[in-house]
Amino acid sequence: MNQMLIRPLQAGDIPAVAAMLRELAREFIVHESTLEGASTFLAENNAQGIRGFLASGHVYHVALIEGELAGFVAIRGCNHLFHLFVGKRWQRRGVGRALWVTARAAAQGSGGDGSFTVNASNFAVPVYGALGFVRTGPTACVKGLYFNPMRLARRD
Repeated sequence: MNQMLIRPLQAGDIPAVAAMLRELAREFIVHESTLEGASTFLAENNAQGIRGFLASGHVYHVALIEGELAGFVAIRGCNHLFHLFVGKRWQRRGVGRALWVTARAAAQGSGGDGSFTVNASNFAVPVYGALGFVRTGPTACVKGLYFNPMRLARRD
């Protein structure tokens, strides 16, 4: 794989991040949701929504390969993995793990204790399992969106 650069999200990245999120969410997340749930999720996670998440303190990093957005990650409150998306072209090539390692270190450097939660789509459960997360409950549905609560325990 070509050289990967992971850096904090910049304002100019937001349109590409929002487009990637919309494309991947349609294929891997909201196809299982109610129409209302899908519509709500996509509306809350558009470019304006991402700007709002940034304003409320979410920390985003992007992965670039050959200058192209390969994926992105967001952490809320130093302990919740909020977004982790990798473009289809770059999946299964270590981009997601590299983003996670960067985001996790940044969260811990900002006062996080190393424990994290995530609400995983059905598709993403094995991905998060490979990162060390375990289920903490059955599949849930909130606002028409299905997810699996998972947790990564702090490693001492």
